Amino acid sequence: MIQDSPRAPVLGLFVGGKGRRMGGAAKALLPAPGSGEPLGARLLRLAEAAGLPVVLIGDARASDLPPSAATLLGLHDRPAGIGPLGGLAALLAHADPRPALALACDMPYLDAELLKKLAYDPRPAAVLAPRDRATGKWQALFARYDPRLVRPALEATLAAGERSFQQLFARLPCTELLLDDAEHAQLRDWDYPADIEP
Repeated sequence: MIQDSPRAPVLGLFVGGKGRRMGGAAKALLPAPGSGEPLGARLLRLAEAAGLPVVLIGDARASDLPPSAATLLGLHDRPAGIGPLGGLAALLAHADPRPALALACDMPYLDAELLKKLAYDPRPAAVLAPRDRATGKWQALFARYDPRLVRPALEATLAAGERSFQQLFARLPCTELLLDDAEHAQLRDWDYPADIEP
């Protein structure tokens, strides 16, 4: 059941990428391994299981998304044309003062329990996110943001002409969400056609 508390986190599902590395394919429509369920529909189902209200982030038309997304609010990047930081700005403005979860639409292995772990971790944090084990970078599109603390830093980042999540995070106190090996494996995403598994 979707939480209706005014403090319930809002999940922003990032669906508006151009899919250039995927040959132009809409990642939200790629079939999940095993079930063949579209990735976007699968993540919407997980969000419902985790009790999270969802908004769609990006310029994708509703007709391009799974039927279950047709009734959801869609937010356009603010500003457009700067990459996913524009989507984050739109999500933070919509969610404020509630926590905002940013989730990429190309994560076929994520389960509802890990989504809940991120959403309902009790620690207050400007940004709560795991780090990539190979690079040490923060996982920006599996992260929870406090809009009140992040919005000023995001405005400063954009004003400086910076377009990287890592540049944004350098301006913020970030808290690491510690994951075990199995949980880390759930964050594997699909960037290229060779990543897709049947």
